[in-house]
Amino acid sequence: MSLEGKKAPDFLLEGSDGKQHCLDQYAGKTVVIYFYPKDNTPGCTKEACGFRDNYKELMDKGTVLFGVSKDGIAAHNKFITNYRLPFVLLSDPDTTVMQAYGAFGEKVMYGKKTNGAIRSTVIIGPDGIVKKQWVKVAKAEQHPDQVLEYLRGLKPA
Repeated sequence: MSLEGKKAPDFLLEGSDGKQHCLDQYAGKTVVIYFYPKDNTPGCTKEACGFRDNYKELMDKGTVLFGVSKDGIAAHNKFITNYRLPFVLLSDPDTTVMQAYGAFGEKVMYGKKTNGAIRSTVIIGPDGIVKKQWVKVAKAEQHPDQVLEYLRGLKPA
């Protein structure tokens, strides 16, 4: 299910910064939301650290970055502390937002079908339209660089 070219689903989620975040708060900015399965696991840690390492350039481009998983705020805060993550992680415990973005559903893990978080990313333009979506991220450690490459190709607003 690709959302490219469509209005991004709005959301209201609690952030690791103690605030509630909704998409409307970021109108006029480019927003990157990456969805991941679980805090402090190997693939998710590599991906988060990649976004951490690219964070300055993302900020220089005026981009807002969020990571979203169903983990609670306490787990998010531990993850942030362990790896010095400079961005807000959002908690989606009932997976409503993840489902709206196609980031939760059937997947194959270790040869078995299961329901769970699907590693994926969306880039939402300043107009609220999804500009780019990676429906399934294949290599977590390489993905932050793919996102940055895409953003480098965008014309400034």
